[in-house]
Amino acid sequence: MLTLTPGAVTLDDLHSIYWNEDAVRLDPACHPAIELAHSRIAKAVAGTDAVYGVNTGFGKLASVKIASKDTVTLQRNLILSHCCGVGPAIPRRHARLLMALKLLSLGRGASGVRLGIVTLLEEMLAKGVTPVIPAQGSVGASGDLAPLAHMAAVMMGHGEAEFEGKVMPGADALKAAGLTAVELGPKEGLALINGTQFSTALALAGLFGAWRAAHSALVTSALSTDAIMGSTAPLQPEIHALRGHRGQIEAGETMRALLAGSEIRDSHIVDDARVQDPYCIRCQPQVTGAAMDVLRMAARTLEIEANAATDNPLVLIGADVIVSGGNFHAEPVGFAADMIALAIAEIGAIAQRRVALIVDPVLSFNLPPFLTPNPGLNSGYMIAEVTTAALMSENKHLANPCVTDSTPTSANQEDHVSMAAHGARRLGPMNENLNRILGVELLCAAQGIDFRAPLATSEALQRVVARVRQDVATLGDDRYLAPDLERAAAMIASGAIVDAAGIEMPEFDA
Repeated sequence: MLTLTPGAVTLDDLHSIYWNEDAVRLDPACHPAIELAHSRIAKAVAGTDAVYGVNTGFGKLASVKIASKDTVTLQRNLILSHCCGVGPAIPRRHARLLMALKLLSLGRGASGVRLGIVTLLEEMLAKGVTPVIPAQGSVGASGDLAPLAHMAAVMMGHGEAEFEGKVMPGADALKAAGLTAVELGPKEGLALINGTQFSTALALAGLFGAWRAAHSALVTSALSTDAIMGSTAPLQPEIHALRGHRGQIEAGETMRALLAGSEIRDSHIVDDARVQDPYCIRCQPQVTGAAMDVLRMAARTLEIEANAATDNPLVLIGADVIVSGGNFHAEPVGFAADMIALAIAEIGAIAQRRVALIVDPVLSFNLPPFLTPNPGLNSGYMIAEVTTAALMSENKHLANPCVTDSTPTSANQEDHVSMAAHGARRLGPMNENLNRILGVELLCAAQGIDFRAPLATSEALQRVVARVRQDVATLGDDRYLAPDLERAAAMIASGAIVDAAGIEMPEFDA
């Protein structure tokens, strides 16, 4: 159980919640602020002034005044009418991160909900009641309305939820976990569905996956460098210090450590006729290092957003007012998601060129064509390389910016939207593509190292090859390759080859 302090949660906390599916609770020190904001909403309900979302309709219907006797019905109708998500459900890990982010937003003490709403979310996380949240339907503007409505519906005893591995009606899931559905009071439904938590959760998931892939790319690129008997001269620290970019410096340092002590490298330091390697080998620190820096910039934005109060209206206790604003607009998240997408695409693009290099006998420094011992009769990794080209191209298309693609909604009341939700959602498939590209590079580079015997690669990379061979045998005669590619992608996605290398990797901090 992680105890979270709203406004002070770190990337490490969010990383743990995502990968470990931690249960979380808010620091009890934030409870008085939550209750104080709720009392201010109760005061507004008893008054005569129109307060958006408390005693008025929503969006274009904000001018419609709602009688105090109907405020509970107003919130119920809001949630049920907004449950318009479509498409496949997001993974449980993503949904749990979303719920934790909603807790953090409510914990800032500006949303006006009862403490009981916070408690129910905490108990759902603790007992494993996870709302089924469709992936499509948000434009990332007036909050992630549809996805968050599916979360709120379960809290009311509607919708669907997963509990103990089974999907069931929300009411049944709550009952099975010993929890009680709530009847939402004034402003509470709006507080639950206004906000950027869906977009932010999916962007963070994409960020964490991309960072893990960046580490794997440093390993596979080092392995490819040795497989084609490439030069380590471009990894000299002075080169990278003269430029000064942190990611480039760290990428060069990591690759030097991975290649240290390689017999293959020692064998061609002198009298190598080649003067320079192609960019995909020589410029790996400059490319993946730059991508790491971009990921760090996106991480800082998402860390701030994770700690933000993003619903509307907000209760400003110091000024004793309830004010309509625009914190639900997910523009910062949209920009961050586009940055992450660019980084994923570029890590994959340069990796694909290394795959193309290593299967080409003209460029691979005497490795057999397509890495097969009997070319002609066998095709080896010929079509595996073609697959990486297809995946690289797909990621290039997916990396086009989403945040610039605004369209008016809600009768032009919401006339500029961020498109952060699908900008973040596309990061999952992009990371899967990247993991498969790197997986193919891993297989090709390990095969190339095998061909260099009796010369051995470095100890770190020998451990990587040994880990590969636990799951995928050296390729002799052609065989059914699809399972090999999936196993290799799984080793990338899990971080198994990074663990096998045993080399300290760049820290993920903003």
